[in-house]
Amino acid sequence: MPAKPYKRILLKLSGEALMGEKPFGIDPTVAQSMAREISDVLQTGAQIGIVIGGGNIWRGLSAAGKGMDRATADYMGMIATVLNALTLQDALENEDVQTRVMTAIEMRDVAEPYIRRRAIRHMEKERVVILAAGTGNPYFTTDTAAALRALELDADALLMAKNRVDGVYSSDPRTDGNARRYNHITHQEALEKNLKVMDASALALCRDNNLPIIVFDMSLPGTIRRVVNGESVGTLVSSTENDTHR
Repeated sequence: MPAKPYKRILLKLSGEALMGEKPFGIDPTVAQSMAREISDVLQTGAQIGIVIGGGNIWRGLSAAGKGMDRATADYMGMIATVLNALTLQDALENEDVQTRVMTAIEMRDVAEPYIRRRAIRHMEKERVVILAAGTGNPYFTTDTAAALRALELDADALLMAKNRVDGVYSSDPRTDGNARRYNHITHQEALEKNLKVMDASALALCRDNNLPIIVFDMSLPGTIRRVVNGESVGTLVSSTENDTHR
């Protein structure tokens, strides 16, 4: 049987992916390249929500480790994700893609406040929805925000787009030549083996709600579209051992 495409996805993008070859910040050419990939996926008929990180601008946990108040550092990180979301929105609109930025912290002059039903309606109207400012709460990562929004918006899958990492490995492939890439692993196995799929609280949330996760390398052109079309790409993380890429 041919693979069945996903109808609605939540795409998690790292802020670091926007840096390109820069040591920090945003490379507009990389943002435009991302936008073209997302525009291509939209042509399949899939509905797309995006959660984007802010690590290219600010890392709250790192700042907290150097003595800054953790909540303050995390709020600064949330604002960094809004900067990235606006960058991606501009790039998508340059590709003639209708886009809405929705934030968990109200910033009405630049974005809509996040309202679940409104976000779903935007996606039903073929608009890409970029969900910024994490969950709006300190101590939660954008991984957790991605898992939460995927569940709230009834996404078929959470797509974890990595930069030059093509799946989940038994150890770090950059330092361990014997690292093994998994084609499929369960949420529980990933938690027990402490594999770096996402942070543990986000992974547990996906496990408890049977939300499949696909981890893949987005640096290869057309990869996001292949994932959405149901092809076997990267690593599938799901609830049961018998699950396969669709």
